Amino acid sequence: MENLREILLRNGFSFKKQFGQNFISDTNLLKSIVSLAGIDKDTTVLEIGCGAGTLTRELAEAAGKVVSFEIDKKLQPVLAETLAGVENAEVIFRDFMKADLAELERELGHYTVVANLPYYITTPIVMRFVEKAEKADAVIIMVQDDVAKRFCAQAGTPEYGAITAAIARRASAQIIKYVPRKMFYPVPNVDSAVVKLTFEKDRIPVKDAACFRDTVRAAFLSRRKTLENNLVNAFHLSRETAQDVLMRAGIPEKARGETLSPEKLAALSDLLFELSAR
Repeated sequence: MENLREILLRNGFSFKKQFGQNFISDTNLLKSIVSLAGIDKDTTVLEIGCGAGTLTRELAEAAGKVVSFEIDKKLQPVLAETLAGVENAEVIFRDFMKADLAELERELGHYTVVANLPYYITTPIVMRFVEKAEKADAVIIMVQDDVAKRFCAQAGTPEYGAITAAIARRASAQIIKYVPRKMFYPVPNVDSAVVKLTFEKDRIPVKDAACFRDTVRAAFLSRRKTLENNLVNAFHLSRETAQDVLMRAGIPEKARGETLSPEKLAALSDLLFELSAR
């Protein structure tokens, strides 16, 4: 492919800070990401944020079909060049967060998500798949390296948080590649990493997904407070009831939320759900 910078300049494209645009043009890196993602001709790929189309093109070479969302319509002439001759890739110029995910899944069937995400939209997009997706097999995302570490963190570490536990209920998380900042154009201020979330049916079963979500939020409501205090505030429990629930869950009285594994949080949420159903 012709030099990406020349294509962007020729088409009068200017980067927009609000979209967090940073493109990759290194072919070896792009091929490595596709390979590590496990994409093959049996894979339907949903790409979010195709940018200049460099990763889209590599995905299309390996996958059976690629459907890509791009929010910036000013990239249309750029993509017309970079994706010229690519027959199995479709670009939808629309904000993915405003698309009907259920309808999209009916059209795609089972699929793998690939995305190079700017920081401001990472959590909303990941949580949309974690909470709503029914047919996603895996989500492979390029994010800031500190965000990647949070996705894969262990309980009791500084990186462990609500997003870690939320992901763990439905998917295993693994950093599959670190990407230095110099690989992007323009060069961002931080390094990145590629994370693979592999969805597993009933990975951590819970009696009610909404109650699990509320339990996780309560657990990380305030890291300086004990879990008991957070449960009292979030679920409007009496202190005696909160203490009883923690005891039944086998959780120490003065425990803090960030020390609990996702499995322990699931057990706690089941007890809280049973309590609310009485």
